[in-house]
Amino acid sequence: MGTQTNSQVVERIAPSGLMTTEQAAAYLALKPATLQVWRSTNRKKLTYVKVGGQVRYRRQDLDAFIEQNLCNAS
Repeated sequence: MGTQTNSQVVERIAPSGLMTTEQAAAYLALKPATLQVWRSTNRKKLTYVKVGGQVRYRRQDLDAFIEQNLCNAS
């Protein structure tokens, strides 16, 4: 499948605007397993949605997570 850029991932988001774990991980430049660990351990506070037993992520929540985790390099 190869590595996708964030813009390629965003282009493939379902019409509902929800991303799969794989899409969200690619958007954040992480491995899907990392998001799975974060969900199961509450290690990081990243909002997700359960739809019919499947986990989905909203882009706005991923963007908010990025903003909340910005670090000042001073």
